[in-house]
Amino acid sequence: MSKIQNCLKVALLQLQGGVDKIKNVENAVSKIKEVALKHKAELVALPECFNSPYGTKYFAEYAETIPDGYTSKILSQTAKETGIYIVGGTIPEKDNEKLFNTCTVWDPSGNMIAKHRKIHLFDIDVKGGIRFKESETLSAGNNFTMIEIFGNKIGIGICYDIRFEEMARIYRNEGCKMLIYPAAFNMTTGPMHWELLQRARANDNQLFVLTISPARDENSSYVAWGHSMVVDPWGKILASADENEKTIVADIDFSMADNVRQQIPVGFQRRTDLYETIKKN
Repeated sequence: MSKIQNCLKVALLQLQGGVDKIKNVENAVSKIKEVALKHKAELVALPECFNSPYGTKYFAEYAETIPDGYTSKILSQTAKETGIYIVGGTIPEKDNEKLFNTCTVWDPSGNMIAKHRKIHLFDIDVKGGIRFKESETLSAGNNFTMIEIFGNKIGIGICYDIRFEEMARIYRNEGCKMLIYPAAFNMTTGPMHWELLQRARANDNQLFVLTISPARDENSSYVAWGHSMVVDPWGKILASADENEKTIVADIDFSMADNVRQQIPVGFQRRTDLYETIKKN
């Protein structure tokens, strides 16, 4: 177990993406190195599908194997060069005949310490809004993913995963004090639910919630809402972006989660004799 350290400086990179994978990855690397040098960030997180456009028609074309694919090798190298943790947003992953929407996490030595495949696929049909079916091309992941940094547990989810309180509750029950969601909400769900869901998960589970969106591109086939955000265990927004490419930096004090849980001890007051959220895998 690593030595416990309450404070962690994080940087969320809301990146402008495009159809050129190399340029997308180079932009991410440039921004990572910038925040490592300028802000002394200890953890940097990237958006969902940061190396490719987001859309079912793109997943197969941009898919890579992990950890020996191009993007994974670059993230590993960059983590080692900068000496920081990198939550690598997501990339389309190819594993035999299946495709996944996958987040990798790299430690300061360049080792991949976690891989989270999106558990809940984004299949929605909002009348007058948006229709999108990830399951037309992607397979769902089947595992919860937790990492430990400076003695503090952090849970990983991807975009649509944030809508499922049970998943966040499992992470809370496992001792997580922060949840990180690379995500790309759209112009229908973003205005309605983006902030609401983050503050709800943070408040319900008395932990930090970090979301990292792509910057908005009005000409893209899928237009992201943007507004990457850091929310504290009280449900208060500590930092947020607008819709443009932007870096937001925040100091996380994990002891706040402990303090909130002591002051409002819902974790001990749950009537588990009547109801319970159980991890099955």
